Amino acid sequence: QVQLVESGGGLVQPGGSLRLSCAASGNIFHIYVMGWYRQNPGKQRELVARITDGGSTNYADSVKGRFAISRDNAKNTVFLQMNNLKPEDTAVYYCHAQGSPLGYWGQGTQVTVSS
Repeated sequence: QVQLVESGGGLVQPGGSLRLSCAASGNIFHIYVMGWYRQNPGKQRELVARITDGGSTNYADSVKGRFAISRDNAKNTVFLQMNNLKPEDTAVYYCHAQGSPLGYWGQGTQVTVSS
């Protein structure tokens, strides 16, 4: 089975930065898309950013200009650079890797933006 290991979450002050990483390992054929989602209690999980194996990116409107996603295809690793963080960015962030036909979720990492 495929495992996704996330790191980089934590507590940061408003205006600060964090860099999340997620490495996929296990029985992997090919990962076409990797992305980051976030979720607060009682709310739907929402897409933050995603990137294809060809480098095409997509961002939620709320994070455009502040977050940047990148990936290392050879290592099946995805990164999320988060700058100018705001309290509303506080959430559990989940890594997702999409293969064919299966997709995989990480366990989630907490990001808290507070002074």
